[in-house]
Amino acid sequence: MAKKAHISYEVLIPSEVAIEVSNGVIKVKGPKGFLERDFSYAKGVLIEVKDGKVIVETYFANRRLKALTGTVAAHLRNMIEGVTEGYRYKLKIVSTHFPITVQVSEGSRAVVIKNFLGEKSDRVAKIVGDTKVRVEGDDIIVEGVDLEAVSQTAANIELATKVVDRDRRAFIDGIYIYDKGEGVEL
Repeated sequence: MAKKAHISYEVLIPSEVAIEVSNGVIKVKGPKGFLERDFSYAKGVLIEVKDGKVIVETYFANRRLKALTGTVAAHLRNMIEGVTEGYRYKLKIVSTHFPITVQVSEGSRAVVIKNFLGEKSDRVAKIVGDTKVRVEGDDIIVEGVDLEAVSQTAANIELATKVVDRDRRAFIDGIYIYDKGEGVEL
């Protein structure tokens, strides 16, 4: 397959967002917070701010470079959406056999799950980055501006209560993601 001569993606910058690009490092500041990401590994991808848009482009791209250009543009869109609206994941605590107690330990930046399936030892899920976690009844709310940190924290909580060596139809105990979205009041 022949190389494409020029591939370009334009990402619009909202009026309340400020973006700074230097040596492959992108800094995005908005009303909800600040994000910084290093794209210096993306050799051959040019990133520049021009006329209220971020232009991500490459020249004479093979398949790998074409994919990398689209990936950088997608990460940039996620960063802009994160600092303007934020991200939220909701998880449901389900317990049929033993009552599960969930606490957020701010000192160790972890979620502690007690009495899962009657176990004596606690299960611990790591909170990634500046993500905020709170427990409201049977719901756990995970919020933040960085999509990757928020989704990884929610996945860590869900994986901490993964049931192994039991029939999942009978032992439905656990913590499960049931809603993802944006529009967070940080």
